[in-house]
Amino acid sequence: MENFVVSARKYRPASFDSVVGQDHITTTLKNAIENNHLAQALLFCGPRGVGKTTCARIVAKMINNFDDNDPSTAMNIYELDAASNNSVDDIRSLVDQVRYAPQHGKYKIYIIDEVHMLSNAAFNAFLKTLEEPPDYAIFILATTEKHKIIPTILSRCQIFDFNRIQVPETVEHLKEIAKKENIEAEEEALLLIAQKADGALRDALSIFDLIVTYSSGKKLTYQDTIKNLHILDYDYYFKLTDAFLEENLSEALLIFDDILKQGFDGNNFLTGITEHFRDLLVCKDPATIQLINVAESVKAKYLAQAEKASMSFLLTALNLTNQSQIGYKGSKNQRLHVELVLMKLAHISAAISLASNPPSQEALKKKVR
Repeated sequence: MENFVVSARKYRPASFDSVVGQDHITTTLKNAIENNHLAQALLFCGPRGVGKTTCARIVAKMINNFDDNDPSTAMNIYELDAASNNSVDDIRSLVDQVRYAPQHGKYKIYIIDEVHMLSNAAFNAFLKTLEEPPDYAIFILATTEKHKIIPTILSRCQIFDFNRIQVPETVEHLKEIAKKENIEAEEEALLLIAQKADGALRDALSIFDLIVTYSSGKKLTYQDTIKNLHILDYDYYFKLTDAFLEENLSEALLIFDDILKQGFDGNNFLTGITEHFRDLLVCKDPATIQLINVAESVKAKYLAQAEKASMSFLLTALNLTNQSQIGYKGSKNQRLHVELVLMKLAHISAAISLASNPPSQEALKKKVR
């Protein structure tokens, strides 16, 4: 059996041109290297899985003019995981290494990952070297929590803030990988993966590998994706909203019962239906349609349902589901808690109609009699 290489490693960018979603970083670094203006202490900040360590390694290769297969590359890069090597002794050992010039190439690059995990004593032991490093040493610090780094370190570094990878960029990257691997991938499935990854490209690639393995073939489908990620199908939310608009409470309760039988809990359901109402709301205005990240076929469904739902209905529904989410965990009967909000949602249209056309005084008097 051949050794399987995960996509995050197999398709790790080897140059700035292949880095996804960080043009402002890669352009600046490329120009700095070409014009010999690269600072000796860099701080890469941003969420996990967005390319901080990858960019650090690309910098190391570029400034030494090494190619991908040059064994000298490994000799000139020193990586330290500060999460598990955060003591004063670890930093002193690194500082001792800095004293020796590189045997190959012009520069030695020291990459310290999760640098915010260093102890205060370790930070202080590092300050002098970071402020006045030898000409051949470049330090690249990476962190997901910039606010935990002491100001004296921040003031000695050139700071680069990495962005979360946007959903369309993640989808395009997954499409390219699927094409290279001869995998037939449905766009709706790739969109779900990108949304689940929440801006982390490495997470998206890990999920992609998982679902391809689950599918046990060269096809990645929407249905396989929702099953594997345990995500509720869009169709449930569309059917529920139709039931609410038609004031069909029985249908809404039956659909919710079916959802529970599939193993979804009430809190996940409330999150999903709230997001659905939000997406319908942004579809009411052509200027904000771009704010929903769904396939074109699903977008057409959103537009059609948004036309049927009034702005008053959607705003009221959003308020009800949001309030229900807040109180969900404190409820003793969580199923009834959700069913109560379904009852309210099914009567929004009647309440809006009553508010728009209040009964006359004579009609009220007849009711009293």
